[in-house]
Amino acid sequence: MIVIGDKAPEFIMKGVLKGKVSEYSLKQFKGKWVILFFYPKDFTFVCPTEVKGFNKLHLEFKKINAEILGVSVDPVEMHKEWVDELGGLDYPLLSDPDRKVSAAYGVLNPKEQVAIRASFIIGPDSVIQCGSAYSSNVGRSVAETLRVLKALQTGRMCPADWKPGDETFETELKY
Repeated sequence: MIVIGDKAPEFIMKGVLKGKVSEYSLKQFKGKWVILFFYPKDFTFVCPTEVKGFNKLHLEFKKINAEILGVSVDPVEMHKEWVDELGGLDYPLLSDPDRKVSAAYGVLNPKEQVAIRASFIIGPDSVIQCGSAYSSNVGRSVAETLRVLKALQTGRMCPADWKPGDETFETELKY
């Protein structure tokens, strides 16, 4: 995987949002925080719980200048079908059928040729601020992603289990 402080790899991928297929690039979100999460496949057991979890907190992310982008290697047509089955989403699912973006972010499982379950928080300057990866059988915590984003947005050092409103430290961490 890429590491904290790296410039996020640029991408252009087709994605589906509200039934419409469009092209999405990291550049179009410059100046915003981006939650870029990868998942193995549509129409599986754990993935819909995460995809719907991000949708449930979508407005909370929006309120703090963050965009959510989900990515898998499935074709955009499959995303359209799956999003319909899920009852719709308020953020786009992007398609990486050539696996170039998954590989660029270091999350392509070479054996199965699908993205591993991984998340990145990308700062408004397109620099990676957080990265995490999970076993394929364990879903990530969307609430934890939101908490970490809020901590990063303070620009200060936050102790373990920090929550908005808790004390932070004066010293800033700079890479």
